[in-house]
This record gives sequence, C-alpha cells and structure tokens, in this order.
Amino acid sequence: MPESVSLEVGGRQLTIETGELAKQANGSALVRYGDQNVVLAAVTASDSPREGIDFFPLTCDFEEKMYAAGKIPGGYIKREGRPSEHGVLSARQIDRPIRPLFPDGFRNDVQIVTTVFSIDPELDADVLAVCAAGAALAVSDIPFEKNVAAVRVGRDENGSFICNPTLPQYASGGMDIVVAGTDDAVMMVEGGGDELSEEDFLGAVAFAHGEIKKIVAAIGELAQKAGKPKREFPLATVDPALRGWVETSFKNDVAKAMRVVDKVERNEAFGKLTRQEALARLHDSDPDIAAILSDPKRTDFEKIIKAMEEEELRVMVVEEKLRPDGRKPDEIRAIWCKVHYVPRAHGSGVFTRGQTQVFTAATLGSIGDEQRLDGILAIPNKRYMHYYNFPPYSTGETRPMRAPGRREIGHGHLAERALVPLLPSEDEFPYTLRLVSEILESNGSSSMASVCGSTLALMDAGVPIGKHVAGVAMGLVLHGDKHTVLSDIQGLEDALGEMDFKVAGTVDGITAIQMDIKVQGITLEIMREALAQAKRGRLFIIDKLKETIEEPRAELSSFAPRMIVMTIDVDKIKDVIGPGGKIINKIIADTGVKIDIENDGRVFIASPDGQGAERARKMVEALTRDVKVGETYMGTVTRLMNFGAFVAVLPGKEGLVHISQLAPGRVEHVEDVVKIGDEIMVKVVEIDSQGRINLSRKAVLGGGVGGDDDRPVGGRNGPLRERAGGRRRRG
Repeated sequence: MPESVSLEVGGRQLTIETGELAKQANGSALVRYGDQNVVLAAVTASDSPREGIDFFPLTCDFEEKMYAAGKIPGGYIKREGRPSEHGVLSARQIDRPIRPLFPDGFRNDVQIVTTVFSIDPELDADVLAVCAAGAALAVSDIPFEKNVAAVRVGRDENGSFICNPTLPQYASGGMDIVVAGTDDAVMMVEGGGDELSEEDFLGAVAFAHGEIKKIVAAIGELAQKAGKPKREFPLATVDPALRGWVETSFKNDVAKAMRVVDKVERNEAFGKLTRQEALARLHDSDPDIAAILSDPKRTDFEKIIKAMEEEELRVMVVEEKLRPDGRKPDEIRAIWCKVHYVPRAHGSGVFTRGQTQVFTAATLGSIGDEQRLDGILAIPNKRYMHYYNFPPYSTGETRPMRAPGRREIGHGHLAERALVPLLPSEDEFPYTLRLVSEILESNGSSSMASVCGSTLALMDAGVPIGKHVAGVAMGLVLHGDKHTVLSDIQGLEDALGEMDFKVAGTVDGITAIQMDIKVQGITLEIMREALAQAKRGRLFIIDKLKETIEEPRAELSSFAPRMIVMTIDVDKIKDVIGPGGKIINKIIADTGVKIDIENDGRVFIASPDGQGAERARKMVEALTRDVKVGETYMGTVTRLMNFGAFVAVLPGKEGLVHISQLAPGRVEHVEDVVKIGDEIMVKVVEIDSQGRINLSRKAVLGGGVGGDDDRPVGGRNGPLRERAGGRRRRG
C-alpha cells in the first residue's frame, strides 16, 4: 500500500506519495498539488561507480508531456521531442540544489527523471519537481545527506508575499523568485522582478525558507514511514601516502601558480603540475606511489592538486585578503565598452571586463516575428529573446560546435530576464527584439557581461529602455569559520570557490538573480553581505556603461524596419483580410510591407522604409473607413448599366451614379460620359435602409442633385428622397 503525507502550502494541499508507482527505481515519489497538478519523480543509481572521472555524474530531466495540459503538440510531429527551453531551465533548477548534498567522492551515475502528469496551465510545476525529486531521494537507498524542497515566491497587489503564485499573479506582482533549500540553509535562488530592493529580495528568500522547512519536515516524515535503508556505496578516496608526498613536493608550485595574474599564464603554470612531473620528482623512490601515478584509471594526483589549489585560494583570499589577479575582494576588473561596433546590425555593443568579453547584436522585427510557444504552460508569446553563445575559442580550447547546451540556455534566459522589466510596452515600441551575445573571451561572469552587452546594443538600436542594466557575479570563499565575499569573480574563483551569486539590475533595484553554491547551504547574513557588495559593483559598472552611451539613440538604425500601429474596428478585420487573405496579400505585394493584425483590432505595419508603410496604412484606412452622406470621393467606374454607372469609392464600397446624376445636362447613354476604369469625383447623396450607396457626379460639377433631366434621380428601387422635379416618364 502507498504511503503519503499532506500539508498546506500556499493555500493549496500538497500531498507526497510513494510505494505505488515506479517501484523498480531506487526511489520514487508522486506529488499532488491543488486540484490539477501531479508530478512523478523517479531516481536511479548505477550499481558501481564510474571509473576514471573526478566528478559526480548526476543527470536531471524534467519531462513535459502535452497530455498533462490536455493538448496535442502543434506542427507536423505529434510526439514530444527534445526538451523545451522551459524544460531545460526546470531541469537545471532540480540539479543545482541537489548536487551539493550527495557525499563527497560519490561516483555512481545517478539519474533523476521528473515527469509532469497533470498541470494547471497557470501554475508552474518546476518547484513541484524539485520537491518530488527531494522526496524520491529521501525514500531511496541512495546516500543523500539532507532533505530538499523548493517553492516560488510572488507578491499580491498589496505587496505581501505569495507562495507558489499563478502566472498572472507573479506577472502582476512584479516578482518571480524560486528558492530551494534544506531545513537549515538556502541551496539555490533564481528569479527576478521589477527592480526589487535588496531587502525585498531577502524578505522573499526568508519567506520561502519558512515554507520549505514545512515541506522538508513532511518529506522526512514520509521517509520514516516508507524509506529504504541507505546502501553502502563506495566513495572515491585518495591514497594518504600519495597525498602527503604530493602536498610536500608541490606546495610551493601550487602557491606560485595561484599568484600568477594572467589567466593564460596561470593555466600554463598549473599545466606543468602533471603526473609525469610527479614521476620525475619521485625518482622511483617509492614503488607504491609510482604505481598509483602510473595507473591511468586513478585520478588521485589530480584530486590532490585541485584540493591544494582550493586550500591555497582560501588562505590567499580569506587570510591574506589577496586575490589571484591582485584585486581587493570588492574590486571590479578593468572595463571598456564600445557601441555600434558593426554597421548592419540594428544595434550592437562590445563589453569587456578583464579577460571576459562579449559582443551583443540587437535585431528589431515586426510583432509577427515574436516567438510562439507550444508548451504545457499558458505562457504568452515572447517579443523579447536573448541567446547566449559560448564558442570554444573563448577559453582558448577546441571542441565540437553543437546545439546550445543547458548552460548556454540558462545563461541566455538569465540575461533575458534581467532586461525584460525595462523594456517599453508593445504599444509604446511595437517591435519584436532578438539579442544574441557571442562570448569572445571568458574568464568568469560571462552571463553578467551579456547583460551589460545587451544594454549597450539596445540603446545603440534606439530601443527606449529607461535605465542602464548591469550585472555582476559574486563569489564566496570559506576558510574555517571565516569567509570573504568576492565581487566580479573570475573563472578560477568560480571553480574553486563555494558560491556563484549573479545579480543584475539598475541603479534602483534588482531585475534578475541566480545563486548556486557548492556547500550545504548559506545563511541570510552572508546573502545580505553579498547583495550589498553586489550593489556597489553594479553601480560602478553602470557608470562605465553611461560613459559609453548615456541614453538610447533618438533614431532607429537606417536598416531597422519602420513600424506603424493603427487600430481598426474588430468588425472590420475581415474586410482588411478579405476572402482567403486576398486583400491583405495584395496590400503586402503592392507595398512590400509586413502586416500583423491582432484580435483586438490593432494593426502592425512593418516596412524597410517609411514610404511603403505609409502607403499600406492608407490602404488599410480606406478598407476600414465608412462611407458618409455628404462626403466627396474619387472613385473608379466598375460597371455600366443602362440606368447608370457603378463606382467604387472605397475598397469594397461601391455606389450607383444614376444616369440623371452623371452630368449637369441630359445624358442619353451612360457610355457618352464614362467608361469602365475611369476615375471620377462623386458625392454621396444617400445611403438607403439596405445600406446601398447613391452617388452624384453632377453635384460635384456644380449642377446640384436636381436639374433639367425629368428622369428619377433614384437608383435601383425608385427615386431618392431628394429628387429632381417632374413626373416619372412612361413608355
């Protein structure tokens, strides 16, 4: 029989079950939340460790099934394929808080698969997947040191925090923060908001941790009821004799290499600390140590050197207050920027900070270019996209160029989130925006450099963002009970330190944030210290951006499309589109524009030049204008009848000029005055009860509506209300 625990979280019931599904996995848990949300997590570990590696091989997957939302995938392929961007980001949110909680030296492959079975399309299931994964690990026989869970935090209209808000709630509240943690510490934070203050952010984290503690306690209760005994798995260790010899023999080399300022030169110095060098120094004096060094499957030497590097960094940073490149803990690397770096892109910028350099290009498109999302959540289409590319040359390496990996997708999303709160509304700036950041050099903080590059490119493109947005990556180094927070961390400090805390925002607040740690949680006090230091760094960087470009350009690039926005009556949309799109396609063909019509009647006209857009605007206006009595129009003769001529006064609007109204004098035959295709000026003299339009050319020529013609002025159904004198003729 399945076991379960239940509690209230965010005003909804959260139930965690185990023992009924996926029983061949090492552990599984099903999370039910509210009325519609169901997520399954199954965790499996290999029986033996993977040899020859020095990392923990953990894989996390977030499976979005369209049946969960009662949908069939769009397009030709009806089976779910590669993960969506949301799926990749959700998988990363599972991995980051869980990875540090496995035992040090654990080398067995572990796979966590979370599957969304059912979902409320307005409630994101990513945090439920973290809770399900944490519960599955807790009840499994896999060693896992603490229980973990996650919640999302938003705000209501009064500014109060909400746990697990719906999509509309965290959109309207200006806050979307995901927090994961254990019962005593925060493990991961990701999210953003509309220029949040540091205290608001810390308040959200504290609020979230209170909810997390309740979920973690419930997971612990479930593990007590149905958890398996933890198995003994072998842990990778290093030979103590080898450790002692390496630490003695290479201590000075590690200390010297750590103090090399330039990254390339430092890597060369560390690159000389090899097994071959160790064997040369050993001189066969110890056969046992020589045997370990000669075994290609043993990574003991590399582990020891890395541990020595970490310890040396801790001593330098915490005790000596000295960073590998000579900076102070809160010092930002040298910065230089340029805008309009290439001529053809609509906007571009280069941002360089130390040995990290990014080129960002901005492209403006029509509203029809926005990204349409086909997923299980009710997320609106995206009119702002940011893509982050990390080519191998940026770190002086060679490797195959493949599709974007999870890291690239995550960094692009973070940079995108940082700028979204500052973008003008669609009504104010009716463009789709696509930004691409190419990392040209990387030595830490490249994602935050992308935020800065985006600000430069957007302003260079003339996008009216109100403020500069900058980002800085903070680090943390622990040594005993002491710690030091580092600003603008470089790659070595990221790799060997305990925290990567990215903060982006304006002079007035935080717009995006992401925190990953390698230890078992950090305190709110350390976070407060890091945020205060990050703010000082962010303001310093913003000043550098302002020196390069103070405000958005007043004019768009000459290569950017010109956009006209107009609003028409919803009932007129069909008149613009025409049967089978015939009319709108003709406008596009005649003017070379791109037209997008929204269901609310907004019409977006994009053209490479303003002249084509203006022509298209007039054509749309003509299609949607109503003919009014008393107004004069230049019309085209479309048909001739014995009693008059039909004239098109507006697209799709045709009226009759009775033969008596073609000219001031008497007209015997219509053909004597006009022929098909003639353009003539006419005046609307009547619109009858059936909507038929009666026109007069004679009135425009100065003859009035009446005259010396005794034929009725009326058209198809008798005389006009205002008619010429005389009686109807017979015969």
